[in-house]
Amino acid sequence: MLSGMLITNSKDLQEFCAHLQNQSAIAVDTEFVREHTYHPVVCLIQVASEEKAACIDPLAEGIDLSPLFKVMQNKKVMKVFHAARQDIEIFYMLTGKVPTPVFDTQIGALACGFEDNSPYHALVSAYTGVRLDKSSRVTAWDLRPLTAEQESYALSDVTYLIEVYKQMREQLESSGRLAWIQDKMRALEDPDLYNPQPYEMWKKIKCFSSNPKFLAALRELCAWREQLAQTLNRPRKSVLKDEGVLEIASLRPNTAEGLSALRASSKSLLKHADEVLEALRRAESYPADFFPAPVKEKALPAWAKSTAEALRLLLSVVCAQEGVATCLIASAADLEQIALSDTADVPAMKGWRYDLFGQKALAFKRGDLLLSFDEQAHRMMFEPRCSK
Repeated sequence: MLSGMLITNSKDLQEFCAHLQNQSAIAVDTEFVREHTYHPVVCLIQVASEEKAACIDPLAEGIDLSPLFKVMQNKKVMKVFHAARQDIEIFYMLTGKVPTPVFDTQIGALACGFEDNSPYHALVSAYTGVRLDKSSRVTAWDLRPLTAEQESYALSDVTYLIEVYKQMREQLESSGRLAWIQDKMRALEDPDLYNPQPYEMWKKIKCFSSNPKFLAALRELCAWREQLAQTLNRPRKSVLKDEGVLEIASLRPNTAEGLSALRASSKSLLKHADEVLEALRRAESYPADFFPAPVKEKALPAWAKSTAEALRLLLSVVCAQEGVATCLIASAADLEQIALSDTADVPAMKGWRYDLFGQKALAFKRGDLLLSFDEQAHRMMFEPRCSK
């Protein structure tokens, strides 16, 4: 493993970043805490090239991170992450910009024979043979000074990552599969992914009501909670738990006294009673047709259910043979659509996914593919029906 240094001042960071600016690819990771805040508190940023590695301490007094931010925007330098979303969110929060270009090895692994959400240590073991010590994963990253064990653990998250990336990239290019994952990589560079929309947050709460008045109140209350959580920099559920949001949206009190009588009421909530009541009044002003009538999902016919199940098995067999994760090809909902229609408008029926799986799915539905068991290989397989 590369030896690394701890950077706690602007001069060392500027020198390190001058080196990074000349690299074709660098590995990046972050350590943060957010148990008691809305926004993550960045405690450490680890970066490695093939020659150098460093832990950058953003909590160090007076450190200027702008040289690092310039590297993150250099389009000539590939930024390699593993499970990138939260790390990219960190940089978006700090700069208002998404790092570009990016490569996520967890996504790349989907086209290299690994399962969905493959952990970092599994990729390191597969590509380098190194077994990582993960004992420092849960630690107080915001406390100073950092221990030698913490620094070593943090550095291992990037020093091996750059080697994993090199081998994975070569594998994807030689197999012609690099294009298979580009759409998912591009999606990581969409700023909307890291910019919560307060008026969309209500959709994340599980509820079974189609009452327009209830939904209007739920939408306004969730937006109020999200905006207040951002302002106070507190976790949204510490402002008001989901159960409380649902109770208030259901009962819709119109006075502070009525609000205080609810189970969700608390001293901290009542400090914002006027805001809560105003949110409910805004909900009352919604036009009657603001929320469309709920679409009743039609039950999948029995024949389509069994076809979708068989397609799921076909997908599993094909992906095992090709060394690609099933989630990269089709979801359960996609398989149901294919079961219902030969012209289903789903990714599995387009492009390389169609070549790999979609056309086999149609052949199976026509009865041109049969399921069998290969006794020598000890695995299920689909093979063409023999014509008489």
